[in-house]
Amino acid sequence: MTAIASTFFNFPVVWHNVLVMLLTFAYVFSVPPLMDWLVTNHGLPRDISRKITHICAGSVIIFLPLFRDGDWSHYLNITVFAVWTVLLIQKGLFAADDDQAVKTMTRTGDKRELLKGTLYFVVVAMICGTLYYKQFAGVLAMAVLGWGDGLAPIVGTRMGKMKYRVLSERSLEGSLAFLAGSLAAGLFFVWLIVPAAYDPVKIAMIVVVATIIEGVSPKEVDNILIPVAVIALSAVL
Repeated sequence: MTAIASTFFNFPVVWHNVLVMLLTFAYVFSVPPLMDWLVTNHGLPRDISRKITHICAGSVIIFLPLFRDGDWSHYLNITVFAVWTVLLIQKGLFAADDDQAVKTMTRTGDKRELLKGTLYFVVVAMICGTLYYKQFAGVLAMAVLGWGDGLAPIVGTRMGKMKYRVLSERSLEGSLAFLAGSLAAGLFFVWLIVPAAYDPVKIAMIVVVATIIEGVSPKEVDNILIPVAVIALSAVL
């Protein structure tokens, strides 16, 4: 493997990407302890800590520009999600009630919640980091899933007055937060990671449809339906 000037310390690409992977681990694994500390010592509501963790996990794509292409090692970007997949299955089946992940990543404190929406999220992240690596569809899917779906319940549960129900109860305020968060994150992350594909009109159209889908989706399943819709629309628009 030859070294290139754009890698850390002129390392070979594979070692450069290993270092970036370690940065993603440091970032992702610092969030649950911080949320646990805030929940335990400062009364941060469990549902907010869960969604902050959700937003931070979606934002891990900010490290994608640091990964260098050219060999298999850029797929190390999904390693942190692969590890979390194993951890979520283990914790969802066997964790104690006071487990850090259970306290910060579930709504009710039931460890089995980790086997639903949270697990779906990391599986989607692995798909976006492999099949759609540094592509418009994968980047936008993670931006919308991370920020839109993260902000909507925070705003909806605390400020939502105008309720509506299709397959689950939502609020207009929460849906507007989903729209605003998805649009802002989508514009930023696509511009940052795939500037050649930056198209504000296309992003806005996809975000509007994703907002509608989020509004009519059953809870937990939206972590699957939203990225599927974003990826499908990215292919046809």
